[in-house]
Amino acid sequence: MFKIKNKIFAWSLYDFASQPFSTIIVTFIYSAFFTTYIVEDVEKGTLLWTRVISISSIIAAILSPILGAIADRNSSRKLMLIITTYISIIFIGLLYFPEEGDIMFSLIFFAIANVAFELSTVFYNSFLPDLSNNQNSGKISGNAWGFGFVGGLISLFICLSIFDVNQSSEIPKINILVAIWFFIFSAPAFIFLKEKKKSVTKKLSTLNQLKSTFTSIKEYKSIFKFFIARLFYNDALITIFSLGGIYAVGTVGFELREVFILGIFLNISAAIGSFIFGYVEDKIGSKRAILITLYLLIFSTLIAFFAPYTSSPKTTFWISAILLGLMVGPNQSSSRSLLSKIIPVNKKNEFYGFFALTGKATSFVGPLLFGIISANFSQQIALWIVILLFCIGTIIFKNICFDKG
Repeated sequence: MFKIKNKIFAWSLYDFASQPFSTIIVTFIYSAFFTTYIVEDVEKGTLLWTRVISISSIIAAILSPILGAIADRNSSRKLMLIITTYISIIFIGLLYFPEEGDIMFSLIFFAIANVAFELSTVFYNSFLPDLSNNQNSGKISGNAWGFGFVGGLISLFICLSIFDVNQSSEIPKINILVAIWFFIFSAPAFIFLKEKKKSVTKKLSTLNQLKSTFTSIKEYKSIFKFFIARLFYNDALITIFSLGGIYAVGTVGFELREVFILGIFLNISAAIGSFIFGYVEDKIGSKRAILITLYLLIFSTLIAFFAPYTSSPKTTFWISAILLGLMVGPNQSSSRSLLSKIIPVNKKNEFYGFFALTGKATSFVGPLLFGIISANFSQQIALWIVILLFCIGTIIFKNICFDKG
């Protein structure tokens, strides 16, 4: 029991280690720094940022099931987790160097860091079925996700305490902090998580194994429909993560320091939501939990859209962000937990690879359309892309019948 708890804690600590990349670099700080300082043109910067998110997402989507199949075939998911994590850490650190006008270097370093980060989550998530069962997967996944947001929260506090975030020259230093944080707190997972050796019967080539997995996914109709639904609603989340800070600055009028404070409170609400919903999910089931989060995510995005029309746009946007934060963690955590309950035992890495694929296959669509519409109309009009994606994903997911979960 003690060893199991050690493994669960070490696995959860990886969320704690990785979350600052999503919170600080992708969503709030570096994205806004890129558009306002490195590019010095919010509209052009937004378009370039959405494109690099799109390209890196496509690359991650293509590689995820392939590397998942290789990991299943060679029992090497722990090694894959270590390699992709360290690649991400190196290129996060390299984001320290691009200065004003170094657009291409900044985009390349971020793209590689983001691809490696997304791939690492495939192998990280695939350990969940080893550590949980149908009765506690929601709690374990939710606690880990909540722990991740605590990591994002603490790292934001440290950045706000150490660096003058209103000075553009201070922002690159934050990337070094994120890289060191990721390096230190990911180490326990590499120490305590163990690879389960599979009894080898008949080894297929990686390509044939992928074909076999894709065929079997189509045979599991509920899983296949779940992947399609997630394709849409996760695309909406990616668009929010990629452009939340940009929207706050460009449309609502936030300054970088205000974005930092917003990020802190968003992480607090996300952590609370993840911890609470982890227990709620085990009581009401994963499907109901996910549906609740989707309804409230749609509602919070609508509030963000109408914020500029209100007498106090920043206050209204704050309400939207806090509500969104409460639902973001539970949505992702419950999705991960649901898959752990319905996934075939002998194809964990491959199915989590396809899980990542459906989470990224069209993820370029939201950011790309957001960038195009923003350039031609406004960021506010572009927000309807997010609402539409949430609605399509919700409709598909609502009509799925699961045997479990």
